[in-house]
Amino acid sequence: MATKLPDLDRPIVLVGLMGAGKTTVGRRLARRLGLDFVDSDSEIEIAAAHSIAEIFDRFGETGFRDGERRVIARLIDGPPKVIATGGGAFINDETRGLILARCVAIWLAADVETLAERVSRRDTRPLLKAGDPLLLLRDLAARRNRIYAEAHLHIISEAVSHERAVDRIVEALARWAPA
Repeated sequence: MATKLPDLDRPIVLVGLMGAGKTTVGRRLARRLGLDFVDSDSEIEIAAAHSIAEIFDRFGETGFRDGERRVIARLIDGPPKVIATGGGAFINDETRGLILARCVAIWLAADVETLAERVSRRDTRPLLKAGDPLLLLRDLAARRNRIYAEAHLHIISEAVSHERAVDRIVEALARWAPA
């Protein structure tokens, strides 16, 4: 029997550390729900005409986060959609406030060992250029997980297929009611 979803009147925003599967799970979730999918990092690169790494190099993390907030504010306008955010987007107070007020925020959580294995496959993560991904992700998790925990829904994405993570999100959305 199919899970009955509430009428979604707002975007679904996936948050969590890099490597949690926000983009991959987000694409599949959007397809399952019949919604558009948008990756905020891709939209930032389009808006800035630079890669995320180039933006970090030219403007630093503060400049990047300011542009990220503006792009996310634009993305949440319009019809409901699924939005995958960069790992640090939800950490910004203004961005987080906007997401919590106008979206369904879903924290995709995974242990740092799983995340480190996933992110080590690519070298496009500016925050990981300075050292061992496992140590850096441990530090990020220690600082960020309490903030990610403010999301409306929490989904464990570790050791499950992307489709199972989507199933878990759909089940959680069916139980979720906006405040």
